[in-house]
Amino acid sequence: MEQPLFEDPFEWFDAWYDEAKAAGMTDPNAMTLATVGADGMPSARVVLLKEHDAEQGFVFYTNLESQKGTELRAHPKVSLSFFWRDMGRQIRIEGKASQVPDEQADAYYASRPRLSRIGAWASSQSRPLESRQTLADRVAELEAQYPEGADIPRPPHWSGVAVVPTRIEFWQAGDFRLHDRFTFQRSGDGWTITRLNP
Repeated sequence: MEQPLFEDPFEWFDAWYDEAKAAGMTDPNAMTLATVGADGMPSARVVLLKEHDAEQGFVFYTNLESQKGTELRAHPKVSLSFFWRDMGRQIRIEGKASQVPDEQADAYYASRPRLSRIGAWASSQSRPLESRQTLADRVAELEAQYPEGADIPRPPHWSGVAVVPTRIEFWQAGDFRLHDRFTFQRSGDGWTITRLNP
């Protein structure tokens, strides 16, 4: 491509994301989240994008007491990446993470399936687990505590995380690895656009 598809990176993201969803691929909202621990060791895992807009950025939900949650609180600078192999496209995002408002987390939590809400209480995410049966027993206890139709409150340690981007890169595969790459760098209220070598 000779020029960037859009001058606003969120418009570009929306266009590619909509195409990925329309293509019928599995979990087009899957994104790799990279954090860094207190020892400087990076850690990456796949999470699911649940909401996004130009004001809040990119939102996912997690146990805040998990490894990722602990690392995010200590070092809120993170990176995200989407890779849609069949489309030959990748989007890389760098930014700062913060917790979403309680009302937003409450609304999303309430929309989850019952067993997913129970699971948020049952799992001490990232911590040692004696056995699978221990987890199953905890789920059974919670199912008895919150029978079908009962209100299941959101755990205080479970919420959403919003990543406000300072840099977004769009990568389109090209023949002979001569890819197209454009980066958007936050500059005041706008963005500086730069084409990069493959």
